[in-house]
Amino acid sequence: MDEITQAVRAYIVREYLEEGDDRTITETTPLISGGIVDSFSMVSLLRFLEKKYSIDIPDECATPEAFDTVERIVGLVRRFQKAEVIRN
Repeated sequence: MDEITQAVRAYIVREYLEEGDDRTITETTPLISGGIVDSFSMVSLLRFLEKKYSIDIPDECATPEAFDTVERIVGLVRRFQKAEVIRN
């Protein structure tokens, strides 16, 4: 498991699962459709990603579908990391 995947999973577990919640978060666990992340939480997750990875994710790309699994979130981060490299 790469660093981005680990960081996203750790953030979700730390911020959105209550103590004693024994659910396992995998790369394909439904986050939004599964009720783990709501729209308010999605915004804080977006800000975390932008700050941690020095990227800018446009609002039109920050959709519930894009944030529904760790796998999709990691893909989004990688996409905008590449965009930052091209811009610089």
